[in-house]
Amino acid sequence: MSWSAYLSFVAFAALLVLVPGADFTVIVKNTLAGGARRGRWSAAGVASSNAVQGLAAVAGLGALVVHYQPLFQAIKWAGIGYLVFLAVQAFRSAISGRYAEPTGKAGSGAGFQQGFLSNITNPKVLVFYLAVLPQFIGTDTPVAVLLGLALTHATLSLTYLQIVVTGLHRVRRVLSRRRVRRALDAATGTLLLGFGARLAAESA
Repeated sequence: MSWSAYLSFVAFAALLVLVPGADFTVIVKNTLAGGARRGRWSAAGVASSNAVQGLAAVAGLGALVVHYQPLFQAIKWAGIGYLVFLAVQAFRSAISGRYAEPTGKAGSGAGFQQGFLSNITNPKVLVFYLAVLPQFIGTDTPVAVLLGLALTHATLSLTYLQIVVTGLHRVRRVLSRRRVRRALDAATGTLLLGFGARLAAESA
């Protein structure tokens, strides 16, 4: 694989990473709820899921999931259910308006879990790998190169989301005001429901 092809893949993957989606919304939710530490762990969960799905695609498991419709649909609807669950949590938080100040390591595990699950239950990520990777590689591309591309996408995702967390943390004092926070939670819940509805409406 040439450097020009690799750089083209990096540019394409970076554009996709920059498009806000359910993962971005989950990162915002966790950063506001638990501070920068929880936000960073949530970003690590998303990136870890990207790596897992990329490796699955390289190993051929991605094609199996995509083409075996019962499994694909099961993962898809599990993802929709999880987005709805997170949306309900956000709405409940907006209604109650009760926010505890994060302390220490509180919520780190929950942040990682939410980031990982919101991404791993989205089968469209596998579709991305299966549809995009062939555009930049040949039939004789070594497995090591395929792994490198998959991990590159995960690294780009992690880097971008960490930048997002840092930015949110810097303005968290303003965003954590009760009135602002309730509005953000309501908006987060609405977006998560929207992403779930869009995923449900998409054809397999």
